[in-house]
Amino acid sequence: MSTKVHEIIEQLKTLTLLEAAELVKEIETTFNVSAAASMGSVSIAAPSASGATQEVEEKTEFDLVLEEVPADKKIAVLKVVRTLTGLGLKSKRPRRIYSKNIKEGASKDDVEAAKKQLEEAGAKVKIK
Repeated sequence: MSTKVHEIIEQLKTLTLLEAAELVKEIETTFNVSAAASMGSVSIAAPSASGATQEVEEKTEFDLVLEEVPADKKIAVLKVVRTLTGLGLKSKRPRRIYSKNIKEGASKDDVEAAKKQLEEAGAKVKIK
């Protein structure tokens, strides 16, 4: 491989996905070619805006949803829910508490700790 080709390849590696998509479009326009047609039956495609090189972002915010509360465990679960949500003993709507997200947008550690407390009290919970 010549040094000129090597330099071009190195420059291409530094392009963002949008820049790569723009480059492909300009090459198609300038040389009157189509990237899809020139590849034939080969499954390799030119970089595009939805490219395969996108990094997968790790989820940092989680929701804790109360799914089921056994009838004999309602009071124990209610106490834990009130502690986790900061609701006082004066909260007169326990049914509302059972039908919503207990924690929203919390860190993984917080959600897992809350899940453990609720499961110890007898509830079935789900992390989303």
